Amino acid sequence: MSDAVVQTETDLPDAETTRALGAALAGVLRAGDLVILTGDLGAGKTTLTQGLGAALGIRGQVASPTFIVAREHPPLPRADGTSGPALVHADAYRLGDLSELDALDLDSSLADSVTVVEWGRGLAEALTEDRLEIDLERPRGGDVDLDAPEAGVRHAVLRGVGPRWAGVDLAALLPG
Repeated sequence: MSDAVVQTETDLPDAETTRALGAALAGVLRAGDLVILTGDLGAGKTTLTQGLGAALGIRGQVASPTFIVAREHPPLPRADGTSGPALVHADAYRLGDLSELDALDLDSSLADSVTVVEWGRGLAEALTEDRLEIDLERPRGGDVDLDAPEAGVRHAVLRGVGPRWAGVDLAALLPG
């Protein structure tokens, strides 16, 4: 396994900032990139992916893939007639092992898409040695209303793993 070559972190005070981080990431992501999102329920994984999808210019609304498991969003054509990569959004939460991830056949679309796997740690790394890992943490306890999905500042740690991410300035993409 490759060592992390790029790492940075930031606080995300609200959903708008989380979507803005996703939009900023769209500026550096390209077809063939894998993004692995890790975090508790309500940490902002789908919210970040919504910002990414909007900035990529994909068709359809990005929603939590929990019940669909994997959804492909094709790109919309741009004004100049070109289009960006498709977005494949998958959820590995209920997958038990690598064979179940393999059954999703994500590797067949990986080269032509930006692939985002929520709950992918421990499974999705096998898809490629180059990946962007994003850990999202939401506050627990104290004054935070855990039943309110927007409650509390999230903390994000971004790690670019593999040669693809060498020289990519992830810190320059952080909001604020």
